[in-house]
Amino acid sequence: MSRNSARGFAVVSATAVTTVGAVMGVAQAGTAQSTDDAQASAGDATLLADIPAGEQAQVRAAPLARQAETQAVAADAVARKSAEEAAREQAAKDARAKREAAEEKAKREREAKGIFPQQSSYTVAEVQAIARQIVPSGQFQCFSNIVNHESTWNYLAVNPSSGAYGLVQALPGNKMASAGADWQTNPATQIKWGLTYMNSRYGSPCGAWSYWQAHGNY
Repeated sequence: MSRNSARGFAVVSATAVTTVGAVMGVAQAGTAQSTDDAQASAGDATLLADIPAGEQAQVRAAPLARQAETQAVAADAVARKSAEEAAREQAAKDARAKREAAEEKAKREREAKGIFPQQSSYTVAEVQAIARQIVPSGQFQCFSNIVNHESTWNYLAVNPSSGAYGLVQALPGNKMASAGADWQTNPATQIKWGLTYMNSRYGSPCGAWSYWQAHGNY
């Protein structure tokens, strides 16, 4: 080997050694830093095992307590909503009952005064109910017997031969106008007129019924 070749080889070898050393140094430095960081992190972390035994139960119970509190708040909201809804329903029910009671009271007061609001039509049961409010209880059956024979409780009944009209077959029908202008369509007016007629002529509905049984009319 020549002198120049030997010198070049020495330079190359020295450079390689220096490079390898630098690389290794960097690697060692990086490893040392990573180890230090890991040790620092481990030092900062608090493990459950590091907490005194008496406090570990508190650490474990904390999430359960928060969950229980959340559930309690939700349950309270549901209960409050249910209570409010129940209160609204009860208030509506009370208002309806109060209104119905007031209407019934007003109805009884009107009936006691002989005031019966007119309807567009009446069933037999409704006409009979009105008659029970107007005719004295001891005279009702006699009154009912006459009306049943005269019109079968049809307040619109018309005798095709004579023209007699209404429940008690007044002849002529417009006689009943003395009890009310609505005599043609209001059974209460017809009942009032018929009761007055029976009382004035026969003393009572039962007196009128006795006459009717003997003569077939009254």
